[in-house]
Amino acid sequence: MDIAGARRSPAGLLVTWGLTRLLLLLFVLKVLVFPGPDVTSDVSVIYQGWYEVLRTGTFPLDDVTWQYPPAAALAILSPALLPFLPYATAFFVLAFLADLVAFSLLLYAGLRTGRSLRGAWVWVVGVPLLGPTVYARYDVMVTAVVVAALLAGARHPRVMGALIGFGAMLKVWPALLLVAVRRRSTWMATAVTAAGLAALFSVAMPGAFAFLTFQADRGTEVESLGSLVFHVARQYGWDGQVLLNYGSVEFLGPWVDVVSTAALALTGLAFGWLLLWRLRATRFEAHTAADAAFVAVLLFTTTSRVISPQYMVWLIGLAAVCLCFRASRMGVPAVIVLVASFVTVLEFPIYFGNVVASDGLGVTLLFLRNGLLVAATVLAAVELWRSTVPPDAETPVPTQPTLTTEETSVSS
Repeated sequence: MDIAGARRSPAGLLVTWGLTRLLLLLFVLKVLVFPGPDVTSDVSVIYQGWYEVLRTGTFPLDDVTWQYPPAAALAILSPALLPFLPYATAFFVLAFLADLVAFSLLLYAGLRTGRSLRGAWVWVVGVPLLGPTVYARYDVMVTAVVVAALLAGARHPRVMGALIGFGAMLKVWPALLLVAVRRRSTWMATAVTAAGLAALFSVAMPGAFAFLTFQADRGTEVESLGSLVFHVARQYGWDGQVLLNYGSVEFLGPWVDVVSTAALALTGLAFGWLLLWRLRATRFEAHTAADAAFVAVLLFTTTSRVISPQYMVWLIGLAAVCLCFRASRMGVPAVIVLVASFVTVLEFPIYFGNVVASDGLGVTLLFLRNGLLVAATVLAAVELWRSTVPPDAETPVPTQPTLTTEETSVSS
């Protein structure tokens, strides 16, 4: 993707981005009809319903589908910035602008000396593979914040920390960006930003953290890795149900609690592996923070009880930042994520009815998509370990002055 001609002129990137984003806007504005169920109803019904509650100065205290940290209110309220447009249209325009911000940052980063336009291409190609769902969820806004944080980290560690703190208060998962951060200033900026926002919302709006109690009785979402157990079990008479529960379509019934607990245990093991990696890693380069964040989010996404289609936006954004660095070894996992994104748009929304019915096509698509995610996760984790951990644990760690992530980036 990063050919010499593309490096000299980003014209191909700009044209491709413009055409694909125009197509996405035509889909969400219903000028063109995308196959499958209408994915924009989350904005026009759910988000707009939350908007009406939030604008009164309180969180949706009686709505168990509100499962987001308090700064998510800013994303839901953001269409008020465009009062001359209907709520849904304003939201789509703002999602489009978030997409543009992420693309612009990746393009700028890719044109710098020693960097690559591969990352910008991953974003340009990957986002439309998910179809109109991208602009019908606020995850693209969160991902833009994460892209900005990782690209700012090398030269502006405090800005990186502030953006991570803000992102974590938007949707929690950006906190995983800290897994490879060593600068105390970044950690402090993250803590101060997150604590400040938490305090502000707690004082200004009742119920800022009510969402923490809204997921106690969740089942296993029908697109998750664990759901494959029940998709297969249904072929042999499993008598559970598929119901809309806590805002997603989930399996409920016998053994669901066991599979859900197993998913949580896998997530715990993923956290343990990340901790072990962090203790053993000694080689930190300019791209390590992005690579580690990509691996961390892959681990936690793949093992989660819920794998919503919009989660793929996170992985595309992180893969794009990784490939902005020529030395990153995440090329193969990034390509696998792109393929998984294409399969994702097939299983939702195009053939989601088949998935819910657990028929041959639906189960095949889920096995393929989730298998690709597992493959990307394993390969990315192996590459991260090999590139940062000494091959022999008994070999003394070199004591020569080691450039920090930030200093390495500046020198490059």
